[in-house]
Amino acid sequence: MKKKTIISCAVTGNLTQPSQTPYLPITPAQIAQACVEAADAGAAIVHIHVRDPETGVPSMRVDLYEDVVNRIRASGRDVMINLTTGPGGRFVPSRDNPRVADPSSGLLPPEKRIEHITALRPDIATLDLNTMWSGSAVVINAPWSVKIMADAIYAAGAIPELEVFDSGDIQLAHALIADGTLAAPCLFQIVMGVRYGFSWDPKTLAYAASMLPPGSPWAAFAIGRMEFPILAQAWLLGGHVRVGLEDNIYMDKGVLATSNAQLVERGVRILRELGSEPMSAAEARAELGILGRRA
Repeated sequence: MKKKTIISCAVTGNLTQPSQTPYLPITPAQIAQACVEAADAGAAIVHIHVRDPETGVPSMRVDLYEDVVNRIRASGRDVMINLTTGPGGRFVPSRDNPRVADPSSGLLPPEKRIEHITALRPDIATLDLNTMWSGSAVVINAPWSVKIMADAIYAAGAIPELEVFDSGDIQLAHALIADGTLAAPCLFQIVMGVRYGFSWDPKTLAYAASMLPPGSPWAAFAIGRMEFPILAQAWLLGGHVRVGLEDNIYMDKGVLATSNAQLVERGVRILRELGSEPMSAAEARAELGILGRRA
């Protein structure tokens, strides 16, 4: 049997809309419960965004993150907590003057994007390396901004999870390892199916994985209908996997997933059919204990 596999569950995200599915967790209580249920179903890691509990709009409020994290920790369920630092990186240029931000822009200084990491000290914090067009906004992660966030993540005792959307992001990772910003080996998450980034096909995933620094543990996921095919492909290539309502809201064409746990359960079934078992949180911590640390 092949080695065990880490399953991450991304429970809510910031792009999936409540209008798309009634099963999307919104409040801190719902998000925390979704994390516990995902862990019970086989996820070793839960990836967390928060939302305004009244409107469902993505939020960066530290008190909401604190509420979610405290609820998970109080549950007694052992699961690795992975908090996003992605929000705050989106710039929408005004049509009349592209140099001026449209009111819908959400671009913030890096220090504001990691306040909850410093306060809550999660196991893992995402570190996006992409600068790309995404929907109606330009996602901007300048190398100097990434360095500031990396410093804060390491200072909080967390593992940075490097989110890479295209080949240039991996080249940036190599450069940040070379200049000492990142301590190798690093954990990578390959993001597939986002328009203008890596396409969601096996050849592209194999290409992306081949570019990673040697010895790097990695996972991959695809958005939408390719979530489960890419899960299988990632495993075949030696990677770990991710599922969740942040990435895909369907179990089948036109059939909504009723929970994050349901998506995790399907992922577990696929892995077992392939000859693998999901890692526990304790096993995942041991697996990721090889990762580089900064003093």
